[in-house]
Amino acid sequence: MRLWDIYSRRARRLAWLAVVAVLGQSPVHAVVVQSQEEALQEAFPDASVERHTAFLDDRQVEQVRELAGTEPSSRVVTYYRGVREGELVATAYFDTHLVRTLPEVLMIVVGANASVLRVAVLSFLEPRDYLPGERWFEQFHGHRLGEGLSLKREIRGITGATLSSRAATQAVRRVLALHQILTAATDEAEEVEPTPAEQPEERR
Repeated sequence: MRLWDIYSRRARRLAWLAVVAVLGQSPVHAVVVQSQEEALQEAFPDASVERHTAFLDDRQVEQVRELAGTEPSSRVVTYYRGVREGELVATAYFDTHLVRTLPEVLMIVVGANASVLRVAVLSFLEPRDYLPGERWFEQFHGHRLGEGLSLKREIRGITGATLSSRAATQAVRRVLALHQILTAATDEAEEVEPTPAEQPEERR
């Protein structure tokens, strides 16, 4: 790992603790699990990681809204592709959203077949009592974007933590919608072959 990554890891931890202090929350109640760099290492232990940034246009924002049933968190989407021996392993997204009044950050890893491989909590600033356990997040594994990916269908809610389960489910749907749209955009771009420039006619 490069030196700036180590400093970045420490800076992110300090930033989250600063947010906790500003919001008047005790660190006992807030949960800062791991940094972004640590999460990526766990997601892609034996693959190189490529960082990409996409800028959503109006049409893509509307597509996310229609597919996910929720607004995109931002028009600027940063995602990380794990690549091994030239082949795509998976893609990781970091989704930041409000649960009740305080933010949560989830890493959602999407496989090459567009299904969820992993959902991990990086930080959760609401009281610990409202944080779902790892086993609850495991029920997203293998899901693709569809009607079944809903609290009313195949995702079990949590008694006493309805807002937490709803926020996480919306985040997973949002990421899967983004992944579908960005993958389609990438495929379209790769299919377009540049037209060779016409050579000027030689004068005789």
